Amino acid sequence: MVRSTMTAAAALAALALLALAPPGPAGDRAGDQAGDRKGGWTQLFNGKDLTGWRRFLDPAKKADPDKIWTIQDGVIRCEGSVNGYLITEKEYGDYVLRLRWRWGDKVTHGRNSGVFVHVSGPDMIWPRGVEAQLMSGHAGDFWLVGGFKLRVDPARQDPRTGRHYFRTRDNVEKPIGEWNQYEITCRGDAIKLAINGQPVNEGTGAEATRGKILLQSEGAEVHFRDIEMRPLR
Repeated sequence: MVRSTMTAAAALAALALLALAPPGPAGDRAGDQAGDRKGGWTQLFNGKDLTGWRRFLDPAKKADPDKIWTIQDGVIRCEGSVNGYLITEKEYGDYVLRLRWRWGDKVTHGRNSGVFVHVSGPDMIWPRGVEAQLMSGHAGDFWLVGGFKLRVDPARQDPRTGRHYFRTRDNVEKPIGEWNQYEITCRGDAIKLAINGQPVNEGTGAEATRGKILLQSEGAEVHFRDIEMRPLR
């Protein structure tokens, strides 16, 4: 009886030590994969490589994608001199997308970029979808690209082009070089934009409710990090 009790105690002690031990290599690899969940959020960028994304650049420029898109210290750095994009391999619908961006030093033709949602169709400059604008001074504007249909308050329509709708408030962006946060909510046929915690735009009646997500290269150095998604279903 004493021997059995000692054996049981030893087994319990061993289990306790295993529970306290750090995860082994398999656990480490799993934690590095894009798509791991933390607090309900799915990481779309793993901080190390472009797993889950692919690159496209204007074919006429014959540019090297490795010079336009690089990763350093957990940050995607877009050099920006050639029009193109990163685009997710998968399609998504009904989610909150959250990411951070900041402007770098290099400017080719104005600080411009954007985040597209509900992207579909063949690669081109630019594919069909809804652009949540990042252009300095206009972050939070909507651009409807490729004829995409979305109902936005007509009072905010750009008189120069029917595809462009201004944001609802100004002074939401941080100074050049500082990190900003975008939050894009796609629920059913509605799309809402918030910058640094401030609601700035919304539309309803989207013709598509799912698609790929795209990060633009369009004229300036721009950095992205902390790209994550929380499903709404």
